[in-house]
Amino acid sequence: MHQEFHHSCLHTAVGFGFIYPLKLHMKRERVTNLYSGRVQGVGFRYTVKTVATGFEVTGTVRNLDDGRVELIAEAQRAELEEFLVAIRDSEVSRFIRNEQTNWSEAKNEFRGFEIAH
Repeated sequence: MHQEFHHSCLHTAVGFGFIYPLKLHMKRERVTNLYSGRVQGVGFRYTVKTVATGFEVTGTVRNLDDGRVELIAEAQRAELEEFLVAIRDSEVSRFIRNEQTNWSEAKNEFRGFEIAH
């Protein structure tokens, strides 16, 4: 009887002490980043797509008519923050004059990471 009770407690500890917080930790978010500067015609989108391969992110990067580049990416917040830093640390960083960042809830509408046209 003592053995069964111990097993039941272990199951409860795993169910409430480990799995539930893990689900909270895995919450995905969305970041929309608008880059301005000389960010079109310099391989910016291709570089961002290449950088994305090193991260667990989904989304798109595209040129806007006003000369900016729009990045929309979804992942866990920490992953997105590291992804944005990696873009800033890449060879296109010298072309970025300004960034406008907006955080929101993930919509889970992307499969992979693509250059949008």
